[in-house]
Amino acid sequence: MTDFLQLFFSGLATGSIYALAALGFTLLWQASGTINFAQGEFVMLPAFMMLGFLSAGFPLMLSFVGSCVLSVIVLGWLFKRGVVDPLFKYGMMPIVVATIGLSIAMRNAVRAGYSAEPQPFPNLFPDEVYNIAGVTISATDIGTFGFAMALVLVTQAFLAKTVTGRAMQAVAQNTESASVLGINVPRMIFYTFAINALLAAAAAILVTPTYLAKFDMGGSLGNKAFFAAIIGGFNNSRGALLGGVIVGVCENLAAAYISPAYKDAVALVIFMVVILFKPQGLLGQKVERKV
Repeated sequence: MTDFLQLFFSGLATGSIYALAALGFTLLWQASGTINFAQGEFVMLPAFMMLGFLSAGFPLMLSFVGSCVLSVIVLGWLFKRGVVDPLFKYGMMPIVVATIGLSIAMRNAVRAGYSAEPQPFPNLFPDEVYNIAGVTISATDIGTFGFAMALVLVTQAFLAKTVTGRAMQAVAQNTESASVLGINVPRMIFYTFAINALLAAAAAILVTPTYLAKFDMGGSLGNKAFFAAIIGGFNNSRGALLGGVIVGVCENLAAAYISPAYKDAVALVIFMVVILFKPQGLLGQKVERKV
């Protein structure tokens, strides 16, 4: 039982990172009908941005702030203006193809411009281990889960409780009605892209100390975040949290009790089961998005 609990809590930490990336998927889809298959690389790039700041002598938290600013500019504004806006009028498929191509380009650019070797990354949390009721839990797992959950809850509170957040939700539900009501639709959509960029930078500082900064780290992370978003419900931001936690915990347990070889297949198996029996996701609703 003790081993099970340790694996469970460790899976919660990993799942919370998946939830951050999955939340970006759901936000972009709700606000602009965009599916970003470069989402994993959107986590990888801020990690290397932080490494650049660190190598220049900046402390970790200042490097994180700098990467957040750059992420909003590059992964928020530039991505929206340079990729999504020109292709949006042609439908979803060109955007899907473009983001797949963008993910390949980002991986190869980092590999050629920085390094093909895994790079060590400082940990945001102390290297300590706690024994709670016989269960060993690391400070990293506690801090990762707490930080990620706080970001998810703050994001949801912003969307639900603030004027800007409610305007963003109105745009997500019906862009035409939101425009008639005087809401600046392009600005609200940009805010969504900016929030996605910030969540990606936050996921980077949480996941990279454990998995190292690698040019190809975004591939697996992006796939699992996409599956988590579908599992929870692609049109429900709370579903991203649920889907991420389910994937993180289940893959941890599968690696320990079945085989590590099956760890990366867990998200795919859960995804297939969910779409067979509940295609809209566990928390998703059957709604038709109006534009």
